[in-house]
Amino acid sequence: MSAKRVVFTENAPRAVGPYSQGIVMNGFVFTAGQIPLDPATQQMFEGGIEEQTRRVLMNMQAILEAAGSSLDRVVKTTVFLASMDDFAAMNKVYAGFFGEQPPARSTFAVGALPRDALIEIECIAAVA
Repeated sequence: MSAKRVVFTENAPRAVGPYSQGIVMNGFVFTAGQIPLDPATQQMFEGGIEEQTRRVLMNMQAILEAAGSSLDRVVKTTVFLASMDDFAAMNKVYAGFFGEQPPARSTFAVGALPRDALIEIECIAAVA
């Protein structure tokens, strides 16, 4: 059994509470849910669902890389949307980040997200 390792990178938003950006354990990295915060300013990224989805996936990618993984190694994502009306637009951007073998995914509409974000995504990925 491997030891738990905390993942931290300046290239993704800092944790704003008692949680880690990611945790590596037993050959996998588990990311915290990412909302569209600009890592440089910790402020919400402007734009609609397409821009927010792109920023979230870029934040997630930075955490994965800091953990020794990548988007290609993601096995499961969970997507939280403020509105299912945004599903198709989110899906189009999301598809561009994953290749021919996308990860398993669950998508939920939720009542609200932190800082009134339109989207939040978390993932599990294998570590190289």
